[in-house]
Amino acid sequence: MTTHAAAPKKRRSRLARTESYQALGFASPALVGLALFTVVPVVLSIIMSLYNWPAFGERTFVGADNYLWLLTESPDFWPAVRNSVVFTVLYVPINIIVSLTMAMIIGPRIRGRNIFRVLFFIPVVTPMVANVLVWKMLLNPQGLFNGLAQAWFGVELPAFLAHPQWAMIMIVVMSVWQGAGYNMLIFSAALEQLPESVMEAARIDGARGWTMLVKVILPMMSPSIFFASVMTVISSLQVFVQPQMLTGGGPGNSTLPLVMFIYNTGFKFQQLGMAAAAAWILFALVILVTAFQFQAQKRWVHYEV
Repeated sequence: MTTHAAAPKKRRSRLARTESYQALGFASPALVGLALFTVVPVVLSIIMSLYNWPAFGERTFVGADNYLWLLTESPDFWPAVRNSVVFTVLYVPINIIVSLTMAMIIGPRIRGRNIFRVLFFIPVVTPMVANVLVWKMLLNPQGLFNGLAQAWFGVELPAFLAHPQWAMIMIVVMSVWQGAGYNMLIFSAALEQLPESVMEAARIDGARGWTMLVKVILPMMSPSIFFASVMTVISSLQVFVQPQMLTGGGPGNSTLPLVMFIYNTGFKFQQLGMAAAAAWILFALVILVTAFQFQAQKRWVHYEV
C-alpha cells in the first residue's frame, strides 16, 4: 500500500518541478530585463551616491558627504524641494476637484458620456512635449490668450512665464489640463459602480444635492479618491517636463523642481554622485509622503465589508 501511494506523489512532485521550470523559463525574459534595467541601475545609483563621481575624471569615495552637502550647504537644493512641494500642494487638490467634477457632469445618466470621456482623455495620451509647446505658444505675450484679451477687453495680460508667481501657477494650470482626464476616468468608473440600492435608500431618507454628495456618494467613492490622490502626489513630486520646457526652471529658480535640479546636477554640471544622492532623497520624500497618506486614509477611506 505504501509503495502504491508513494508513486502518485512522486509523479505529482515531478510534474510540479517540471511546471516550475517551465514557468521560470517563460518568466526569464522579464526577470532578466528587470535585473538589467531596474535592479542593477538601482544598486549602482546607491553606490554612485557615495562617491564624488564626475562624468570624466577620477572617482573618489566620500561616504555620506554628498547627502550632507545637499542638506546643509547647497544653495539650490532646498528651493527645489520647496518648488516641488508648492507644485504638489497646488496641483493635487485642483486635479482631484476638477476630475471629480468632470466625472459628475458626465455621470452614468448622461447620453454620449463615452464621447466626453474620450475628449477629456485626449490630453493625457497626447505627448507631453506637444502639450507644453502648445501652451507655451498660447501664454507667449504675442500668443492667443494675450491677443484675445486685447481684442475683447482692451487689456494686456502679464508675461505669465516671466513672472515668478505667475509662472508656477501657469505650470499648475497646464498640468491640470493635461492630467485631469486620467483621474476623471477613475472617478467615472467608480460612479458607475455605486450600488443603486444604497442610492435609492438615501433618496427615500430625503438625501438630495449636496447632502447626497457629501454623505453618500463621496464616502462610497473614497477608495477611488484615495488611489487617485496617492498616484497624483507621486507623479507631481516628480514633475519635470512642464517646468523644463515652459520656463527652464525660471525666472531665477522660482519654478525649478527637485527632478530638474537632479537633471541639471547630473547632466549639466556633470556631478553624477551628487545627482544620485539627490535622487535618493527624492525617493525618501516620496516614500514618507505615501506612508503618511496610507496612515491618514484609515480616518476617511471607507471600504465595503
